Amino acid sequence: MKKILETNNISKVYQGKEGEVVAIHNINFDIKEGEFVSIIGPSGCGKSTLLSIIAGLEEKTTGDIYIENEKVDGISEKIGYMLQRDCLLEWKTILQNTLLGLEIKKQLDKEKKEYVESLLKKYDLYEFKDKYPTELSGGMRQRVALIRTLATKPKILLLDEAFSALDYQTRIMVTHDIYEILRKENITALMVTHDISEAISMSDRVLVLSKRPGTIKNIHEIKFSLENRTPINCREQTEFTSYFNTLWKELGVDE
Repeated sequence: MKKILETNNISKVYQGKEGEVVAIHNINFDIKEGEFVSIIGPSGCGKSTLLSIIAGLEEKTTGDIYIENEKVDGISEKIGYMLQRDCLLEWKTILQNTLLGLEIKKQLDKEKKEYVESLLKKYDLYEFKDKYPTELSGGMRQRVALIRTLATKPKILLLDEAFSALDYQTRIMVTHDIYEILRKENITALMVTHDISEAISMSDRVLVLSKRPGTIKNIHEIKFSLENRTPINCREQTEFTSYFNTLWKELGVDE
């Protein structure tokens, strides 16, 4: 698999009331095409800051970001971003919400609209296209938010605690749905989460950040002996418990 994202010595320094605050320091990692990678770490270690820098929403202090071997500064068309909340507009229909990103970018045409409609059909949302967000469950809303993001055909999807607003049972089901959609669409994903189980169940690799200033403490490759791995069935495997204990202990050292 070819390398699709690379960070080279990324650091971020804030100017605080009492002087400079180093949020993250010399972050180096890469992600291959089609991988799902998670970032975990203690509260305040700079996980979301790092994701915002990669998305181009926040300026880095030092370092470089490369997408498909091209240096990137600022927002890239190749990146999609999902936040903690689905941010659906309650006064727009589901179809209108999924087309919103294309409209903002002035890219909406017949072909792209048909593509979005095909995604809604493929993932069992087409019959709800004329309904409004308040008429959908939390899990369905997250699928709509994902399709809105996929409408612009990003190469990389960034997820910042994207499932944290959901109740536990819904969260389990939504992670399954999102995982399956990303695999089928061959989207590379980088997710920030505080949930160790979520990181293990969805990821090919897990990056562990140290306490602030956040640096990469370790990178764990996650493998399960399953022919058809899903975020649900891998939780039942003996490897899951081993990975969980390892990551729990690593995070505990920094707390």
